[in-house]
Amino acid sequence: MSNKEKICAAKKTSIGGQALMEGIMMRGPKVTAMAVRNTKGEIILEKEPTQSANAPKIFKLPIFRGLYNYIYSMKTGSKYLMRSAELSGLEELEEEMQKEKEAKKAAKKAEKLAKKGIAPSTEAVAEKTAEENTVVENTVAEDISVEGSLQQPAETNGKTDKDEKKNGSVITTLVMVIGVVLGIVLAVGLFVVLPSYIYNLIKLIPAIGQEDNVALRSLYKSLFEGIIRIVLLVGYMAAIALMKDIRRTFMYHGAEHKTIFCYEAGLELTVENVRKQKKYHPRCGTSFLILMVLVSIFVSFFIDPVYSLITGSPEMPTLMRVIFKLLLIPLIVGIGYELLKIAGRHNNIVTRVISAPGVWLQHITVYEPTDDMIECAIAAMKEVIPENENDDNW
Repeated sequence: MSNKEKICAAKKTSIGGQALMEGIMMRGPKVTAMAVRNTKGEIILEKEPTQSANAPKIFKLPIFRGLYNYIYSMKTGSKYLMRSAELSGLEELEEEMQKEKEAKKAAKKAEKLAKKGIAPSTEAVAEKTAEENTVVENTVAEDISVEGSLQQPAETNGKTDKDEKKNGSVITTLVMVIGVVLGIVLAVGLFVVLPSYIYNLIKLIPAIGQEDNVALRSLYKSLFEGIIRIVLLVGYMAAIALMKDIRRTFMYHGAEHKTIFCYEAGLELTVENVRKQKKYHPRCGTSFLILMVLVSIFVSFFIDPVYSLITGSPEMPTLMRVIFKLLLIPLIVGIGYELLKIAGRHNNIVTRVISAPGVWLQHITVYEPTDDMIECAIAAMKEVIPENENDDNW
């Protein structure tokens, strides 16, 4: 194939993805699909319309679209991650592990009693008998319910199965919301509050943060806080990469990138073609994280000079600065998204510089996938490719 033919064959796309537990989620302009391997090794496919395609017009404008897509990605990503854990059998595995723990505890308790010369107690036998009687009673009750279900729904303590499922769904949703809130609080504490207060401790050293020049002091502060955030981010990524399950997820991350590269190159989506592709992609979510940190350094630099210009005070109080930085997060997210989009669209010296920090960080979060992982990525990818391969979001 000539160079001209290669350029013509190349495709421009906004398709992105996310690594899941034993699977991949791909989000296209119209359809979002998930491919997950179950305990039998089969690929389970699920798909739904991409809701962001129907976003209000204001959220399709530069900066605004970045914030909207970030929130949407967090929401859908969490949902698909939980669903993949269910499909892959992870929840069943956790239940089995819990049962094993309980069995070990019971064995240890029996061993302690044996060492004391105490035989299995009558109480323990009675408990076992009571459990068996309960099982029999439940079985009889179930039989009666089945017979009665011809005329009315089976009830448990006055509640139908539908009510129980509804309650279970509410509890699951509540747990998800609490988890997200705690995650946000932790992220804000580590990446916004902590760096500011560490700087206040460090600036007690005369050589740091005591310059009379407001702009220079603001530059020191922004750079210092940014470096702390980068250290925390890299340290966190490196730490979780040591976990076996997370490492497998990072391998699926590599399958996602390679498959998107293969499609963008205009090649047929086969395991062989995908395997040859690069695993570090400029539009990766990991790149987005590091870009937000770098953008925050730039934006934070202007806080103290502008505050000083308005009030005449040399610098903004720490608490007020933290609050102000929280208010600037939507702007930082929006700018980071636009830079990521530019880096994905073009390949020149400027975009390579923009992509470099993210690509470097991907060495921690992206690993070489196996062929069965690539098969999952291809299955999900094929479901989201738009008709006539026309990607309006590009």
